This record gives sequence, C-alpha cells and structure tokens, in this order.
Amino acid sequence: MSGITGKVVALTGASSGIGEATARLLAARGAAVVLGARRTDRLDALAAEIRAEGGRALALPADVTVPGDQEAMVARAVEEYGRLDVLVANAGVATVGPVAALDLAAWTAMVDVNLRGVLHGVAAALPVFRAQGEGHVVATVSTSGLKIVPGQAVYAATKNAVRTFMEALRQESTDGTLRTTTISPGYVRTELTAPPSGADNPHAAMLAFALAPEAVARAIAFAVEQPHDVEIGAITLRPTVQG
Repeated sequence: MSGITGKVVALTGASSGIGEATARLLAARGAAVVLGARRTDRLDALAAEIRAEGGRALALPADVTVPGDQEAMVARAVEEYGRLDVLVANAGVATVGPVAALDLAAWTAMVDVNLRGVLHGVAAALPVFRAQGEGHVVATVSTSGLKIVPGQAVYAATKNAVRTFMEALRQESTDGTLRTTTISPGYVRTELTAPPSGADNPHAAMLAFALAPEAVARAIAFAVEQPHDVEIGAITLRPTVQG
C-alpha cells in the first residue's frame, strides 16, 4: 500500500507526454484517475489500457480553456468515486519565437491554456476540496520561468504567472485544507517541445538529453503520495547536462 492507493486524481493534458505518463504511474500505484484532454481517441485508448491492467480510469473530453469541461471532470470524479483528492493541472502549449514576430494568436493560446486552464481547474476543484476538508492541486510549470531566454517570453510569462498564483493560493490555504505543488521540468521529450523541422529547429539537438516523461511523473507521484500534513511546495527537475 502506498500513499497513492485509493486516491482519486483528475489530470488535464492526459492524452500524451507528462500527463499520460503520470496517469499510468498513479493508476499503477492504486489511484483512480479521471483523464481529460481534447484528443478523445487517444484518451479513450489510454483509459482502456489502464482498465485492462486492473486500474481504474475514466476518460472525458476536456478543453481547459472552457471552464465547464473541468467542472464536468470534477463532477464525474465525485459521482463515480465519491470524492476528488488531487487535481493535476498539466495541460500546456508552447510556441517559440521572438516577441517581434507579434504572433498574437500563439500568445493568446498560451495565456488561455497555460494560465486560464489552471484557474479554471482550481475553480472547479476547490469547492469540493473545501467541502471534504482536504485536497491537493499540482500544477506543471517549467524551468523556462526560472531561466529566461529569448524566444520564450510569453511561454515563460504564463508559467511564472501560474507559479505566482500557486504561491498565493498556498498562503491562502494554511488552514490545513489544501496542499499545493508546482512541478518545474526542464527539457522533456514530449510533443510540446518536439521540433517541427528537424535539425534546423534549436530544440532538435536537445532531444538527445531530454528527460523521459516518466521522470516527471515520478516527481508528481512523490508529491501526491505524501501524507496530508506534508506539503511538497515545489519540485524542479532537469536533465543533468541542461544549462
């Protein structure tokens, strides 16, 4: 029995990458997982695989920019499993490019998914956590917000906004009801950072040393498995050779 066994966890961005790896790991350790993502075909396949291996999983279509989608995830978790213990706010998008490119559409998408998506999730889950007397919000941020580099201005800004929000939420929640954790991965081998054009893309060379998504999943599991009186506030992990 681990500290994860029996917990009910809702995850966004669960159809691939860090979200998928985290769903598999938490389910394997005994959690019931409620999976949300826009790509429902992949999400349904993942949930079916988890159930075939003896785990508990539900899949729901979820666009984190739509508040009602995460409200539906939370409601389904409570309906099916009686409670919700953890929200993993993991959905994210990234576009790399100079500010001078004025890619307003990409900027808007990053703000809507990376920042508003977390806010929508917290708004959906917090009333349930308050009613239960306990809950845990885990948000995937990024080392891009810790080491600011050209080309990632808006992406880093959204991740730092989430980091700031989570710290304020933590300080508003010292009554013992809510735990908050931010996970800041460095370069990870996911579709978020996959190079679109081979070696011409500056990220292409980084794939050789990028972390596997499973490494981030283990960090999330470490935070989730702690007893409720122990809060892991922030975890930063990156490839050993990343500058």
